[in-house]
Amino acid sequence: MSQKEWYQLSAEEVLRVSKVDPHQGLEWEEAKGRREEAGFNELTDGPTVSPITLFLNQFKDFMVLILMAATLISGLLGEYMDAITIVAIIIINGVLGFIQEFRAERSLRALKELSAPHTKVIRGGTLQQIPAKELVPGDIIMLESGDRIPADVRFLEANSLYAEESALTGESVPVNKMSDKLRDGEVALGDQYNLGFMGTLITRGSGKAVVIRTGMETEMGKIANLIQSTESQETPLQHRLEQLGKILIVVAIALTVVVVLAGIIHGQPPYGMFLAGVSLAVAAIPEGLPAIVTIALALGVQRMIKRKAIVRKLPSVETLGCASVICSDKTGTLTQNKMTVTHLWLSGQTLEVTGDGYAPFGKIYREGMIVEPTQNENLRQLLQIGVLCSNAVLFEEEQEPKRKKGKDEGPQWQIKGDPTEGALVVLGAKEGITRQSLEKSAQRLKEFPFDSERKRMSTVVSSASGRTVYTKGAPDMLLAQCSYVLWDNKIIPFTATLKAKVMAANEGMARNALRVLGLAYRDLKAADRCEDEHDVENNLVFVGLTGMIDPPRKEVREAISKCRKAGIKTVMITGDHQTTAEAIARTLGMIPQTGGLVLSGAEISTLSDEQLDARVEEVYVFARVSPEHKLRIVKSLQRKGHVVAMTGDGVNDAPAIKAADIGIAMGISGTDVTKEASALVLSDDNFATIVAAIEEGRGIYENIRKFIRYLLASNVGEILTMFIAMIAGLPLPLVPIQILWVNLVTDGLPAMALGVDQAEKDLMQQTPRPAKENIFARRLGWKIFSRGFLIGICTIGAFYLVLQEHPGSSVNLVRAQSVAFATLVMAQLIHVFDCRSSRSIFHRNILQNKVLVLAVISSLVLMLAVMYVPSLQPIFKTVPIGFRDWCLVFVCAGIPTFLMGIGSVLRTPKRNDKKNFGTKPSYR
Repeated sequence: MSQKEWYQLSAEEVLRVSKVDPHQGLEWEEAKGRREEAGFNELTDGPTVSPITLFLNQFKDFMVLILMAATLISGLLGEYMDAITIVAIIIINGVLGFIQEFRAERSLRALKELSAPHTKVIRGGTLQQIPAKELVPGDIIMLESGDRIPADVRFLEANSLYAEESALTGESVPVNKMSDKLRDGEVALGDQYNLGFMGTLITRGSGKAVVIRTGMETEMGKIANLIQSTESQETPLQHRLEQLGKILIVVAIALTVVVVLAGIIHGQPPYGMFLAGVSLAVAAIPEGLPAIVTIALALGVQRMIKRKAIVRKLPSVETLGCASVICSDKTGTLTQNKMTVTHLWLSGQTLEVTGDGYAPFGKIYREGMIVEPTQNENLRQLLQIGVLCSNAVLFEEEQEPKRKKGKDEGPQWQIKGDPTEGALVVLGAKEGITRQSLEKSAQRLKEFPFDSERKRMSTVVSSASGRTVYTKGAPDMLLAQCSYVLWDNKIIPFTATLKAKVMAANEGMARNALRVLGLAYRDLKAADRCEDEHDVENNLVFVGLTGMIDPPRKEVREAISKCRKAGIKTVMITGDHQTTAEAIARTLGMIPQTGGLVLSGAEISTLSDEQLDARVEEVYVFARVSPEHKLRIVKSLQRKGHVVAMTGDGVNDAPAIKAADIGIAMGISGTDVTKEASALVLSDDNFATIVAAIEEGRGIYENIRKFIRYLLASNVGEILTMFIAMIAGLPLPLVPIQILWVNLVTDGLPAMALGVDQAEKDLMQQTPRPAKENIFARRLGWKIFSRGFLIGICTIGAFYLVLQEHPGSSVNLVRAQSVAFATLVMAQLIHVFDCRSSRSIFHRNILQNKVLVLAVISSLVLMLAVMYVPSLQPIFKTVPIGFRDWCLVFVCAGIPTFLMGIGSVLRTPKRNDKKNFGTKPSYR
């Protein structure tokens, strides 16, 4: 039996198809036979990888293989400390990767925890309690408030039955369940009111149901299967580093061979050239790059934690920087997930209610003036009805003591019970009207619960003045039971004209996506009966309307605006109704004033992947969607070339979160399943935190580009210095130990300091970089080569000028090599400040990054030590150089920065250039 057919069948037809008697249930032998056929009612694991294999897989990365080669070369050269350091880097990276992947695969185990451990079932005519995993299709089960539904079921009886399905469907309020069959045709998951789904919670009422699907056949099982079958995406950073590694290894080998052959051809000793070639190979491969990347990411992660974003997968930090679309769930992400009364309608007038969430603080306004219940009988009566005709309880949640002073966020107010009733209770509490205060003079005698036929609820309360019935419900159903209306503090007949005004107000509120309730009352006479709802729900006095909504978070609108300025599109993907979703999206400024489509899940089901791809970029709201739809949307956006960030909190979001380029889960309201499938967790459930995380992600990637620019330009300078000398038939300008020293000292601390550099001010004014952008894009390759070329030419120039003073002198050769050594180091240390800006060294304050300044000073001290400490001079083949030589060093080392700076100034458009004025700069 397919899902589409179950909700279209009557209860009798479902029982006939299931071959079960609703009173007797299945016999034990029959249940055993069905379990052998269908299997246990549990979520099964997909293909698993052993922890050992998972660990070994961490060492298949191309950059890791490069590091292993560098380890071997360093060991052959006797550089054992380098070898040990590289091995440590490899192992640490492997362990971190293993931990991340091992934790990510726990998402299915977290999903299993949502299934009910035990359930009440009728077997052989007797009500039994059995483990939920032993349920089979056809079992008759009993459900009541507080029970978790153990399998997908079709309700046979529903007594004021409500199920909380937000984790599965995105519906922000509990759903009223019924036993009637639904209309023909496809019905969205959230609208299948006669079905219950595994893992969802009964919040009110009781019912009887027949099991229709178990285990992996349930809606929860389908999500589990999607999680298992969805492959995690390789991050752009991982892709670019692998690409970089392949380029480096090819270039290093090619240039090393050329330099060695050129030197031998020009008469250099083969053994010496071999050592020089191997040293160049080590220099060409920046073995510290993965370590610096890891450090940059780790420090970025620490900054993100301070901004309420917790990173679970380290490389994914950088992915945020190129996110071009954020797909966000509505309930609990863009909204507060707290139903709140925002508008009232009394005596033909609309009142506005202030206050956030469940906090009992706020005021009621009419045209900007505060309205007090003590001065308005209509308002006082409406608030009193809302409180006395509700079962929800408002309470202050105990807070854990803060570890730091000054961090007290105040009391956290919560609701126990139905969110709609909770909104009415909070409304009364804002004006000091609470059940505790009212029950001092009033006692509830009877309750007639809400049901789907009457669509209203009533309570009978006794006070000193007598008995009173209070009723709330759907306005269209309530008005039929009202004969009078409280209008301007007077009870008058409820004429057709006045009823039309009420219905017009109701429709106006509904168009603004408000959930509307009508409230009424009647004072009972001593002779009036109240045995059932028919006795009391008539001749009521209508009081007014309340309009409530799950309100948007206050900070989200500004966050969406920032995203738009940063070239990032925000899209709402929700299981909630289209009207509500569109209203929230427009309130937040998510949908542009012109254009912008809203698409429903039913419409998505009719589209092929090609048709969805053709429309997906025009849609800003996807409403009433299923988990499969969310997954299709994410993959469609990815096929269009977007880097997709997917946020959410429910189980229904987990497959799409795992498939997205970066999955973002809510830390407070999010389920364990969602968190385990995600790469980033927002500890404050704040959409605005995503913007801060994107800024950090962009900054981290730009810092990575900065030290790649610095490392490779420096290495190109070293290689070209040797290459030009060999081609020109000159002596070695640097001996192997000097090459290794330059590589170790100048590539280390300054490069790490660039990894913590401050972001440029206009970072969030740029459009996202393309998902497939090469690591050398935006002229980075040219900057690296041109700067490396200038460093190499100037180093050779300084070497040649000193060498020509006393040609053929071995003493002068050592002096010339010392000058070349100093020039190369100084040129690189000046260049590191140039790398801080995409423009030039003159664009930023060179003292801003104090860590970088200290790193450069440390490198200078080490350079002077190997030149002026007598015990180190023989090791590094250096000699002290004089004032005239130092002047030559500074001039040659400064020429590359001077020339590149002048070129940058000439390329920068003038501010009064009308063609460029006011245009949005591209992401550099």
